[in-house]
Amino acid sequence: MTEPTTFLTDLTARQLLDGYARGDFSPVDAVRAALDRIEAVEPLVNAFVRVDAEEALAGAAASAERWRRGEPRGRLDGVPVTVKDVLLQAGGPTLRGSKTVRRDGRWDEDAPSVARMREEGAVFLGKTTTPEFGWKGVTDSPLSGVTRNPHDPSRTAGGSSGGSAAAVALGAGALSLGSDGGGSIRIPASFCGVFGLKPTYGRVPIYPASPYGTLAHAGPMTRDAADAALLLDVISGEDWRDWSHLGPARPVSATLQEGVKGLRVAYSASLGGQVAVHPEVASAVRAAVERLAGLGAYVEEADPDFADPVDAFHTLWFSGAARLVQQLGREQRELLDPGLRQIGERGARYSAVEYLAAVDVRTALGRRMGRFHRSYDVLVTPTLPLTAFDVGVEAPDGMRWTAWTPFTYPFNLTQQPAASVPVGTDGDGLPIGLQLVAARHRDDLVLRAAHALYESGAANVPKP
Repeated sequence: MTEPTTFLTDLTARQLLDGYARGDFSPVDAVRAALDRIEAVEPLVNAFVRVDAEEALAGAAASAERWRRGEPRGRLDGVPVTVKDVLLQAGGPTLRGSKTVRRDGRWDEDAPSVARMREEGAVFLGKTTTPEFGWKGVTDSPLSGVTRNPHDPSRTAGGSSGGSAAAVALGAGALSLGSDGGGSIRIPASFCGVFGLKPTYGRVPIYPASPYGTLAHAGPMTRDAADAALLLDVISGEDWRDWSHLGPARPVSATLQEGVKGLRVAYSASLGGQVAVHPEVASAVRAAVERLAGLGAYVEEADPDFADPVDAFHTLWFSGAARLVQQLGREQRELLDPGLRQIGERGARYSAVEYLAAVDVRTALGRRMGRFHRSYDVLVTPTLPLTAFDVGVEAPDGMRWTAWTPFTYPFNLTQQPAASVPVGTDGDGLPIGLQLVAARHRDDLVLRAAHALYESGAANVPKP
């Protein structure tokens, strides 16, 4: 591209909004630049299921007129955004990466988070890719194929919000909505070098409910923590369609500048030696932790001291897959990703007693983390023990995706807020993520610590 608006794809949502207010450029400029960016990079990464260019340009024109009059609709007026294709967005089908979902139908309802963004004036560019029904930690599906890493197309973007992470990394929209049932926001955020937040469960209402029940959270995927705070404030709150929502939430954007001075930070490099972490990942995370200490946090090496809850997670996760598969006819089941069909079959063999035993493990883990956070405000770990591996496989060693995500899924069991912050790259130029975890309802602490890392320059990954 040679147009003078090319730089707009590098700006955060806040920078775009500031530019609109000053009259430096318009939402039409920003949306056109984002659409041009999608056209340029989509053949390389395959991050989109659908691009709604005509609708986006119409929305941008309406926003530009509101800004011209000095009457912006809301906090996101004119910001180009994308939505993971497991969340309903009125005007087109939500296919969830599956050939089993029918395209015809009314498709006239927004998910709660999408509705809140629309009310605040966001301009929707399109829907981003997901593995089938978001079932695994990489992004490929029978419907849309393979999504690739923007830093190296031979590597995976991670998943299941891989399309959203790749889009944000490449400037194809400043903000994206993802979902996270076992790391699905944080995994691709780490692999693609963007910021991803899994809020406290229930802070962002979800409808329809995820097949994986209360493991699944919706949340922001952005360029930095301040944009995530802005988006979280927009999408938090009440929606009658989700009986488990938490209700009104205190805004977090205003707390970012409180910093980390005096915060009690626990640094667990390997969850008590349970996880083998690649040396380059360990080094980058440790350096960022030292930066937090330099900013005034009280940092101590401490482990939350829990056994790997993977068996309990599998019981709950595979049971959700079983319920999903159970609702499909035989011919539809043949269309499924073989891996999803396999875990669904396994989940169908669990008894009610085994399921409730997994719930007991979950309850005990939540209680343990509640006690841990009486001593520490924030827990820091690597997001993942490795950087992005070859595209097209569920795991580099042929195992389930949970084999390489031991830092992420425990905190879906506990429903805590957790975020991935990019803190450097390995020798191949692949991003490395640091994970921040806080007690339930303390999303503000996660965002404050993340923002401090961005402000200090510790959160920094080169553009792809």
